Amino acid sequence: MKLLQKKKSPPTAAGHGQPETRRAFLQKLGLGSMLAGLAGFGWQSFRALIPNVLYEPPQKLKIGLPAQLAEGVTFFEDERLYVFKEGRTFYAISAACTHLGCTVKYTRLNQPKQVEIGGEKKTVPFEFHCPCHGSKFYAEGTNYAGPAPRPLQWYKLEVSPDDGQLVVDMGSEVGQNFRLTV
Repeated sequence: MKLLQKKKSPPTAAGHGQPETRRAFLQKLGLGSMLAGLAGFGWQSFRALIPNVLYEPPQKLKIGLPAQLAEGVTFFEDERLYVFKEGRTFYAISAACTHLGCTVKYTRLNQPKQVEIGGEKKTVPFEFHCPCHGSKFYAEGTNYAGPAPRPLQWYKLEVSPDDGQLVVDMGSEVGQNFRLTV
């Protein structure tokens, strides 16, 4: 008979044994779930204050099919960008002055002039002039007059594999000898 009798567990601080431990466990589990839910709700509320919007303009933009661009220079006003087409060759120069960011103007010269750029003599048919502070740039963007501290930026051009349009990557600056031939 003694073997079949259930041995009583010693009383806990609350005065009960095994059932109170299960209750305490379930209370802790419920409290933990509630805190996790409140933390998730608080994070979502905080995250709602920060919008998922990128305020910068896109760095890559399509400017059209190569055949649709006019021979010579095309100015994209919204992007402040000059794109040059010489036959099947293209290159892009920023229209933002390197002094304070004014838009430089394309100025065709009455007569091409001979200049020495980097120890090399070149014929320049046009220039860029900044109307704000008088900076001047040669045709390939080299600054030679005014307060502009450095040449105009050149941007990488590529052909989109999707539809064959020219893509200007305004996040990738390239050297002044970059040309894209299609």
